[in-house]
Amino acid sequence: MRRGVVAHAAATPDRPAMVVGGRPRTYRELDERSRRLARVLAELGAGPGHPVASVLPNGFEPFEVATAAAMAGAPFLPVNWHLKAAELSYLLADAGVGAVVGHVDHQRALTGALTSIGEPSHPRGGIGALVVGRDYEDRLAAAPADPSLDAGPGPELVFYTSGTTARPKGVVHGGLGDEAIRRAGMEGQVLLWGWTSDDVYVMSGPCYHASHAGWGMTSLYVGATMVIPPRFDARGFLADVERFGGTRSFMVPSHFIRILELPDEERAAIDTSSLRLVVHGGAPCPVAVKRRMMAAFPTTEFHELYGASEGGATRIAPAEWLERPGSVGRPWPGVEIRILDDDGVPQPTGADGVVWIRPPGGHRFTYRNDPDATARAWRDGAFSVGDVGHLDEAGYLTIIDRVSDMVLWGGVNIAPREIEEVLHEHPLVVDCAVFGIPDDRDGEHLKAMVELRGEMTTGELATWVRDCLADYKVPHSWEIVDELPRDPNGKVLKRLLRQQHRR
Repeated sequence: MRRGVVAHAAATPDRPAMVVGGRPRTYRELDERSRRLARVLAELGAGPGHPVASVLPNGFEPFEVATAAAMAGAPFLPVNWHLKAAELSYLLADAGVGAVVGHVDHQRALTGALTSIGEPSHPRGGIGALVVGRDYEDRLAAAPADPSLDAGPGPELVFYTSGTTARPKGVVHGGLGDEAIRRAGMEGQVLLWGWTSDDVYVMSGPCYHASHAGWGMTSLYVGATMVIPPRFDARGFLADVERFGGTRSFMVPSHFIRILELPDEERAAIDTSSLRLVVHGGAPCPVAVKRRMMAAFPTTEFHELYGASEGGATRIAPAEWLERPGSVGRPWPGVEIRILDDDGVPQPTGADGVVWIRPPGGHRFTYRNDPDATARAWRDGAFSVGDVGHLDEAGYLTIIDRVSDMVLWGGVNIAPREIEEVLHEHPLVVDCAVFGIPDDRDGEHLKAMVELRGEMTTGELATWVRDCLADYKVPHSWEIVDELPRDPNGKVLKRLLRQQHRR
């Protein structure tokens, strides 16, 4: 069976490929526009080894650009459109971008970045640009649609880490430029999650996020329909599921928290019975939150993934999770999980240590233009992204926290996530963040910031934690806030909170 945009444009031309703001764009339209755009991107400088960067908000265009990039034989790099000019300049130059498509609403940052890159002293030289809302539609209309082009399984996807501790690092997976390998990977995703052309994928986050971009490309590969909202909104998400018969989504725990914040009677009035599958990852999900979500949507299967842009690691099905709440599951086929101490010594069952992931078949990634970071990431054929956890007797992995989030108080390591789990058990707690702040005597003190859905004192919060955990795990200072700072995908920005409290 042939799959991909070109095949579906021929077989089911009038099927909606994407829906934005209630407006559909068919596979025929996507195919025809992408063929024209591919010519424009190639003229701007995109091609093998020179990615097309998409600096675009949610809409039709990011996936139109991705499809056109595949037709032009160029990798596709989705970029966070919130970046400032200096950040954007670094990323575009580091990736060796050949062409960039931006949006007129963010033209100032894009112009600044391209001006910097165009300076004679800059190693990359100039980059061709196209701007949605300025010249994008005119250039498409003027370009011929080459009937010989094919998008295959979609473009080679290029991703950069979020850069929480340093500049973002480009993750380069060896061999993924080969179309046969990409197609095999797509087929694996289709089989793993049971994708069909009848599916309706409702997106919950930004198109530049690795998971949302990847699921979007899978949706187009199988001939399904994806619904793309401008941003995540709990009411809007559920309304889209009801209106369009949404069957699946990829989410992060903060999406669950916002959905559960809606009044029970309001949720019950929305028909979400079509939603068969939700896969979640991106951050550990509090046990209490996932239990409530599973109870609120009894006909939906909630599967959890653990991994990173560097590679996948584990997954867990709902029935398994109910037997081992808090676990992120067992390794994918061919993957090995190792738990090591700081010296690389394997830890026994149940003991915490740094999580190392050995990919199948000797697969190896590198960080683009950063051999030192690449060397630090690997040990004896396995890589780590800095998570701490343990394995049980059946090989199920539980993530305790990140190395960077661990708090050292008076010589004792404390995992903030354990405290956050306890706080999430309280019915008045909406969300929370626990982190370390510098202390001259003890090294670090624990600080907790909490969002509430009712009246509660910090003393009552401290008592709640003290009743569940050892006294030394009770935060030393508390703050009740209206809303915690989050990235566009909803993840709490602990890095920003730590920076603010170290000034």
